[in-house]
Amino acid sequence: MKGSIKYRCDSKWIPIKNNCILSYIDTIKNDVKSLIVEDIPVLTSNLSDVTAQNSVNITQSPATVQAIVDILSSVANLSVSQTVAISKTVMEDFLNTVDIIVSSDVSNTWITLNNDNNTSIKLLDAIEKISDRLTDDFVINGTSFQLNRTTIKDSFRMTSTLPNSTTEIVIPRVPNVTTVTIIIFTTLENVLPTRNTSNNNDTNNSDVRINGDVVVVKVNPTLYNISFAFDITEQSLKNPQCVFWNFSLDAWDSTGCEVKLSMNTSVTCECNHTTSFSILMSPFSLDNNKALAYITYIGVSISLASLILCLIIETIVWKSMTRNDTSYMRHVSIVNIAVSLLIANICFIIGAAVAEQEQPTSVDRCSPAVFFMHFFYLALFFWMLISAVLLFYRTVMVLSQMSRARMMAIAFIVGYGAPLLIAVITVASTAGPQNYIMKEKACWLNLDESKALLAFVIPALTIVAINLMVLIVVLYKMLRRGVGATTQPDEKHALVVIARCVAILTPIFGLTWGLGIGTMVSREIGIHVVFALLNSLQGFFILVFGTLLDSKVRESLRGKLSLQRFSSNRTQSTSAGPSSTPGFNFLPWLRRRNVYNVSEANSSSAVTSSDSSYAILNT
Repeated sequence: MKGSIKYRCDSKWIPIKNNCILSYIDTIKNDVKSLIVEDIPVLTSNLSDVTAQNSVNITQSPATVQAIVDILSSVANLSVSQTVAISKTVMEDFLNTVDIIVSSDVSNTWITLNNDNNTSIKLLDAIEKISDRLTDDFVINGTSFQLNRTTIKDSFRMTSTLPNSTTEIVIPRVPNVTTVTIIIFTTLENVLPTRNTSNNNDTNNSDVRINGDVVVVKVNPTLYNISFAFDITEQSLKNPQCVFWNFSLDAWDSTGCEVKLSMNTSVTCECNHTTSFSILMSPFSLDNNKALAYITYIGVSISLASLILCLIIETIVWKSMTRNDTSYMRHVSIVNIAVSLLIANICFIIGAAVAEQEQPTSVDRCSPAVFFMHFFYLALFFWMLISAVLLFYRTVMVLSQMSRARMMAIAFIVGYGAPLLIAVITVASTAGPQNYIMKEKACWLNLDESKALLAFVIPALTIVAINLMVLIVVLYKMLRRGVGATTQPDEKHALVVIARCVAILTPIFGLTWGLGIGTMVSREIGIHVVFALLNSLQGFFILVFGTLLDSKVRESLRGKLSLQRFSSNRTQSTSAGPSSTPGFNFLPWLRRRNVYNVSEANSSSAVTSSDSSYAILNT
């Protein structure tokens, strides 16, 4: 052994820190510092032999186990960085070494290691990385592990042949020819921490344990529907959870995985990958959540239909609603907000479809969708900024006048010119090294390597902050001028006016996107659900608050509909009152004219990724 031991004198000498490493392992660790690709087979063979010959001394020395994990991690990182093809022989030596250091005799050693650092997570990461570099199809069987790498065309089923294990993995369908690598470990549960997303501050929560085998799955291309049937080690434990190790959260995560069948001796899990709207802002991998996926697709679908209806209504009432400059610019803003959001949402759906079909994400197929998504979402924000600035201009600078042509020129330069410039610069600065888009799990701007996502997040949140200040100024001006004299009797209370004004202007100004700050700093599912719900439905809110709540739009629409009915049916009088117009009777309160109506501002004052490690947690 080489190293040092630190003692403390407490009536007798008590060892408190043992840094002694088996000299053979220390030599190999030094060799790793100058390791080249050609030496990987020799090094892994030597490591496997030394570990097997000195298993007793190794398993009793935390420092030696730590050194071995460092060696394995270095080999795995080199294989990834140099795109090394790992042969069956190298993988067998690698796993035989792992087999010894995760045996049941090493439990106490791993408790020491996991208390000081995340050695077990480093080991799991090394296993996953090197598993992704395998070539050819082969099977390896060890004392406590089983590896199966194969190519599949239709479906796949694998059952463990290890002692006391009948774990089964099922891939029901693959779209194309797919390579899959599956490793089943029967002793890795003794090594890995038990913290999950609900107790991630506790490395080893006494109420939770990994209750069965741990399965590492690597699939290329990634699949999104995999079933696992795990044997339960301790049958007295209840409340099974299907989980995978989330390296981003540094904990076991049940997102995207659910229990399909729970029996006394086994638990069947199913894990799926889905795409979430919150990925537009969030740097975290929460795209495996089914609730977020359902909210996203349902919300975006409703928004698409609402935006189309909004544009139809604007077309019908356009002439009657654009007779003065203020109303004209407001409706120009509404139309461009609707068009930008409509196209952006279509691009989002296209990008999600590409991400579902291809992992890692295809640069050629994904990049166009990402560019147009980036451009039109930014255009959405800049047109919302124009809408807010227009309201500010007409509220604060009442006597100031600007020609319609000048306003239009400024609006289109800002509304589309600025987003186009940002989108083009983002592509030009990140496309070379192919860091423009995410490599996995979503068809969207890259964050980890190039920080391209900030080219969307920073402008968006800046505009949200500006629009929020405009809203505060408008509310202040309204309250100072006195709302009691111009509002309905039941709306004289200032809080009622503020509440309705905020409700109308929030979707027009995009203030709900401010929740993106929460999705960027928090992994809590609640904030992502609220963000996805509010912002995927933004098109619906624009229809309601930007168009239908405008009394002049309703009056003009009623007039157009009455005129059409009169042309087709001579018995109907054009003087019919509002109560005779179908489709508006269900909202009689919408007929009231409000001082804070935006159109009258000038007179009154806007992912389961299948590449992961899966297990069962029980309490």
